[in-house]
Amino acid sequence: MDSTSVEPEKTWIQKLGPGLITGAADDDPSGIATYSQAGAQFGVNMLWTLVLTYPLMVGIQIISAKIGRVSGHGLATNIRRYYPPWLLYVIVGLLLIANTINIAADIAAMGEALKLLAGGPAHLFALGFGILSLILQIFVPYNRYVRVLKWLTLALLAYVATAFVVHIPWTHVLEKTFLPSLSWKPEFITSVVAIFGTTISPYLFFWQTSQEVEEQIADVRAKPLKIAPEQAPANFHRIKIDTFVGMGFSNIVAYFIILTTAVTLNQHGITNIQTSAQAAAALRPIAGEFAFWLFSAGIIGTGLLAVPVLAGSAAYAMAGAFRWKNSLELKPMMAKKFYSIIAISTLLGVALCFTRIDPIKALYWSAVLNGVISVPIMCVMMLMATRSEVMGVFVISTRLKTLGWVCTAVMAISVIAMFYAMLK
Repeated sequence: MDSTSVEPEKTWIQKLGPGLITGAADDDPSGIATYSQAGAQFGVNMLWTLVLTYPLMVGIQIISAKIGRVSGHGLATNIRRYYPPWLLYVIVGLLLIANTINIAADIAAMGEALKLLAGGPAHLFALGFGILSLILQIFVPYNRYVRVLKWLTLALLAYVATAFVVHIPWTHVLEKTFLPSLSWKPEFITSVVAIFGTTISPYLFFWQTSQEVEEQIADVRAKPLKIAPEQAPANFHRIKIDTFVGMGFSNIVAYFIILTTAVTLNQHGITNIQTSAQAAAALRPIAGEFAFWLFSAGIIGTGLLAVPVLAGSAAYAMAGAFRWKNSLELKPMMAKKFYSIIAISTLLGVALCFTRIDPIKALYWSAVLNGVISVPIMCVMMLMATRSEVMGVFVISTRLKTLGWVCTAVMAISVIAMFYAMLK
């Protein structure tokens, strides 16, 4: 057998990459705000959502990863190849809008967090974070940049650590995690929908699919699995470990954010939290200086991780739709249009921080867009993953297919519930 056809066995740590980064990026400053609001408003009665979403996240992200690794192409390219152009353009256009708004909210939150820690102008801090993120994405090659992103995932441990510097009634917490007090009030339903929409977002599908392609390009021995099926066992094993760990890490962090705000803010009657920076500031007099610093620093660290994922997923989608060269491994002059989308979406996000646009309302409509477009994207992904033209002999198993359709159905129900809550 050709020695270049089989990838060498990787260590457990080396197997962590696209899934870990995707999962960690899910807990961006906007997500932190959503989880903080849920914990502050409803206390520990929202912890069950993270238990329910974990297997759903794992299923849909494994499907995303397999589509990329098997076909050797990102989601947008596969949609362009096998589905009507109008569907592709609508999905990519809405994704670009939603991601840009999300970038604005994340960068603004990072600026506010640094202002809380060090004082100074939040808007200028936001500008600095935006430029720093852009420089890293454009001028650092993928094989080095991905290591930076991996290390940034450690910033999320701040939220696990924060929970251990406050008093937690663990018996009551575990009881409510698995036997919560549910409500049919519109605000409770809206909060559940917000958590689902934040946890299972379209940009994560595009990112993980494209990162599998990047991983393949970065390794000279690797080829799309349709061409090199002998590489499938090792890669599918890696994808499974990577995604299980990455989504688990994401949900554990989200769990502890809700838990921390539930046992501090909610218990002290502070139930109206709109941003992650507000949550950090509200923690200060209740949980102490150390908890405040951990929470605030985590906002900055996860923002530096999430902004590249948001901008990058938009660029991958646009490049796939219009057949542009696209890879973070390429130098800027070799993929001008791809990098221009990264620059435009990041700089537009920064610019929105200097306008009179209400970031909370903008983030709300971004969540609405994400929720709406996630359903058709997931439907298309499920159809792709069972299509031999896309997956060859590696169409997904019945078990994974069932899990993927359940996740799609849950998101569809969430979108319907969201519109119901909006119209009431």
